[in-house]
Amino acid sequence: MQIGKRRSIRRRPIFAEQFYNEKLVTEVLKTGVEEWLRVHGAEKAITQIMMGEETEEMRSRAKKLGETARKAVEEGGSSCSDFNALIE
Repeated sequence: MQIGKRRSIRRRPIFAEQFYNEKLVTEVLKTGVEEWLRVHGAEKAITQIMMGEETEEMRSRAKKLGETARKAVEEGGSSCSDFNALIE
């Protein structure tokens, strides 16, 4: 995922957990768009990501998620603290 780089994501699930990941990215985090296997599906999804009405909102959400993720893995961040607690 390109969340830390402030990029929207185009998702096309094929098997296994990818369907859950697609729902997370498109419906929960709202940092991507859904693409179906159709002739113009990819074109429509890319156009929506690059020039759609929600483009800036998706990028803003992706940037915030990236910043949160970076802070979590820094010294004293939640992921770092949780990992240290697990080791102890």
